[in-house]
Amino acid sequence: MRVIIAGAGLAGLSCAKYLVDAGHTPIVLERRDVLGGKVAAWQDEDGDWYETGLHIFFGAYPNMLQLFKELDIEDRLQWKEHTMIFNRPEKPGTYSRFDFPNLPAPINGVIAILRNNDMLSWPEKIRFGIGLIPAMLRGQGYVEAMDRYTWSEWMERQNLPKRVEKEVFIAMSNALNFINPNEISATILLTALNRFLQEKTGSKMAFLDGSPTERLCQPLVDYLTERGGEVRLNAPLKEILLNEDGTVRGYLIRGCNGAEEEMLTADAYVSAMPVDPLKLMLPPSWKEMDFFKQLEGLEGVPVINVHLWFDQKLTDIDHLLFSRSDLLSVYADMSNTCRGYEDADQSMLELVLAPAKDWIGRSDEAIIEATMAELKQLFPKHFTGDRPANLLKSHVVKTPRSVYKATAGRQAHRPSQKTPINNFYLTGDYTMQQYLASMEGAVLSGKLTAQEISQSQSQPSSGKKTEKKTVSVAK
Repeated sequence: MRVIIAGAGLAGLSCAKYLVDAGHTPIVLERRDVLGGKVAAWQDEDGDWYETGLHIFFGAYPNMLQLFKELDIEDRLQWKEHTMIFNRPEKPGTYSRFDFPNLPAPINGVIAILRNNDMLSWPEKIRFGIGLIPAMLRGQGYVEAMDRYTWSEWMERQNLPKRVEKEVFIAMSNALNFINPNEISATILLTALNRFLQEKTGSKMAFLDGSPTERLCQPLVDYLTERGGEVRLNAPLKEILLNEDGTVRGYLIRGCNGAEEEMLTADAYVSAMPVDPLKLMLPPSWKEMDFFKQLEGLEGVPVINVHLWFDQKLTDIDHLLFSRSDLLSVYADMSNTCRGYEDADQSMLELVLAPAKDWIGRSDEAIIEATMAELKQLFPKHFTGDRPANLLKSHVVKTPRSVYKATAGRQAHRPSQKTPINNFYLTGDYTMQQYLASMEGAVLSGKLTAQEISQSQSQPSSGKKTEKKTVSVAK
């Protein structure tokens, strides 16, 4: 079966990979000249990479880890010490850690929380642990039912101290969905906490050893093209053309660099676009359907990724850091964490600015100035004295609409991968799957979409019978 996929992010490429595994022929179309979508990266004139976001891989990402294994690139994941590290704004230049011992879950998580005396008092730890019991005992059904509450509302219902939110969960909320606890759905944080506390290595983190475009997306392209698939860059979808019965007749591709428009046809069609451009691309007749109307409840959240190169080392920490500042969400010194960016003498900080709604329209210069002000609070000794750190260069990557904004009530608006149009499918981390808006969610959605196509489309346009095959989905 021939399947055309619009979008070469992780969801689209994963969908294509599992389609080719099932014996189909995927053609992936990407409007830009770079692979990866929300994990795209670029090289500047010096050969240095800068990325769309700070991408962290967790032990609780079974489908992503399975994908690395299937591509035979597991050695590209650089696993870090099993800990979570938070800056301490009250003591600039110092850190507080949650260290997970090598014990079964949830014992290791409980010990990590109990041993940290910098951020939470003993009464706060006890009350927080009691508050988590319903989620741990009642499982995913309870977690998803809590979508009607924000995290702040859920904590209030569980009679948890407000200070716990300030000390820990503002940072986690910003890191998970780039918004604050008074907006984010309780389902998001409960899902993460359940994975972290119930799986021994669930919260263990890894960095990729280079840019996601080269080290993850290109192996996916190589894998599927070696097996008969195709990936076309600079191939933006202009229009979804329909048959009289409302099914897809073809994808009309806008001509680039002087090329003429082109209509491509297939047995099945997939949108791997983010939800915002998908809504703009929907044919008018589809917009009247309840299935597609639900998408109006979803929109991407703005996020800004900042890259700063300094003439000296600001930190030797080889890990993700939760900044707990008013502006920055998480950051890492990529010259420590990533082999491809390694530098023994200088730092390259990659930082996530969130929430970004008040900053997305501001100039790069204003963003850099504000970020530097925050860094002087995080690393005070490096910006004073005889040899203060100098900023060598910077890159700012703005994404006005990134992952879907997971405010309370959004679960009801997330669509299935199968649509009412019998030859049209959706894939993307915004579609319904248990890992929410994340790289793991994107990969899982791609698997689920490939499985739906293999199960639903048994008769290609040539009239030849196609064998039904499925792909395994890690739980």
